Amino acid sequence: MTTTAALNPEQAADDIPKARFDWIPIALVALLAAIALPAIGSTSTWLTLTVAGLAMGLIVFVIASGLTLVFGLMDVLNFGHGIFIAIGAFVATSVMGWSAGAGWGGLAAVFAAMVAAMAIAAAIGWAFERVIIRPVYGMHLKQILITMGGMIVGEEIIKMIWGPLQIALPLPEALGGAWLIGDAAIERYRVFAGAIGLVVFAALAFTLARTKIGLLIRAGVQDREMVESLGYRIRRLFVGVFVVGSGLAGLGGVLWGLYQQSVTPQIGAQVNILLFIVIIIGGLGSTLGCFVGALLVGLMANYTGFLAPKVALFSNIALMVAILMWRPQGLYPVTSR
Repeated sequence: MTTTAALNPEQAADDIPKARFDWIPIALVALLAAIALPAIGSTSTWLTLTVAGLAMGLIVFVIASGLTLVFGLMDVLNFGHGIFIAIGAFVATSVMGWSAGAGWGGLAAVFAAMVAAMAIAAAIGWAFERVIIRPVYGMHLKQILITMGGMIVGEEIIKMIWGPLQIALPLPEALGGAWLIGDAAIERYRVFAGAIGLVVFAALAFTLARTKIGLLIRAGVQDREMVESLGYRIRRLFVGVFVVGSGLAGLGGVLWGLYQQSVTPQIGAQVNILLFIVIIIGGLGSTLGCFVGALLVGLMANYTGFLAPKVALFSNIALMVAILMWRPQGLYPVTSR
């Protein structure tokens, strides 16, 4: 007897249970904002802090997204990721300084700085992978030591080129100032940086979910040996992901430098701990987890900085501990880890 499923394969496919999307981590972002409102008291102050926190979170996501991709696919603990951030920030000072001297600036100079920073950081990332990362694949302790050493050497090279002192990176006039919504002040640059972060997230999400390269990356995370047995050269994919991750760090360095309005050779090392907090909260190797984790970290930093400045120094570590006690593998854990 022929079964109904055999006669109607589409119906049989519909009968296969589908995994439900977990909305709880995303709801945490809204919950954190809702809890902060009565604690802050003023709606206008809360709105200003919330927009600032989301913008900070999105900048951190741009920087951390490359790091979480590298760990998710390549299983590499790259503690030298900060050097690409610093390179991006210092390239921005040179490009924007040159553009101002050439008589043109504004948003055009910012976009030119972003493109140049991504290109140079990606090129350095390619060399970093070949010289420093490749000899220590699969050896986490050696990866930590050698990549930290690479970052220290990179900082010294930056000092040789740009000098050891802090360099100003002022906002162009088009991104300065703020919009007033009632008594709330929404800074233009924070909205701009937030928009860049959303574009990066959308591009990564689309690439990972809707393209062949994304399919190979996700398959490589789950079962590298199977992907290789199908004839795909996973090593080249590794290098490509590392280069893209380095370029995103360069872009994040431009955004973070403009956020701080100054850069130092240690700018990457200073944000490194925050990046690892984000990817641990989100789940090692998870892009969506990195996105949600970055938003939580940005909001927490701004709310606690306003309500209890002394607590702000360790608020994100406390957030990480609380989330790991609830979900030891992070908000969106990658199943292979």
